[in-house]
Amino acid sequence: MIGEPSGALEDLFALHYDELVRLASGLLDRDEACEEAVQDVFAAMLAADTRPEPGRELAYLRSAVLNRARSGLRRRWVRRRTTLIPVDPADPVDALVDRLEHERILETIRRLPRRQSEVLILRYQADLSEAEIATTLGISTGSVKTHASRGLAAVRQLLETL
Repeated sequence: MIGEPSGALEDLFALHYDELVRLASGLLDRDEACEEAVQDVFAAMLAADTRPEPGRELAYLRSAVLNRARSGLRRRWVRRRTTLIPVDPADPVDALVDRLEHERILETIRRLPRRQSEVLILRYQADLSEAEIATTLGISTGSVKTHASRGLAAVRQLLETL
């Protein structure tokens, strides 16, 4: 990275932390786990001797956050447990219903093959373009389109059967 590494990392952190936490939330269902994944990536990048190419830092961070979230999922699958969505009694019923529906859709996306899930999360959770998704995942834009199409079809089918 150009300039002082810690300063550039601080800038990346300030500019993209919230976006990266949202990205992690596509795979992980607890806010603390999402924040921890992003913080771990920044800490590892700060400690690393190697840096991504200038101009590719954000794509590197997105990929690293996805990898960290996947690792978190693997650990959780090993010790699989049921999590309940905490209910804030001050929330209106409509907000709770919206949250439950959002969780249902995310859980359905998490059931998809890895690439389909990643593409849909990057597209709809992180709001990235096809080109940005392709760069982040290291695949072609044609592959992004294919995975998105197949993933959406699978989500529709899974939601209909639930």
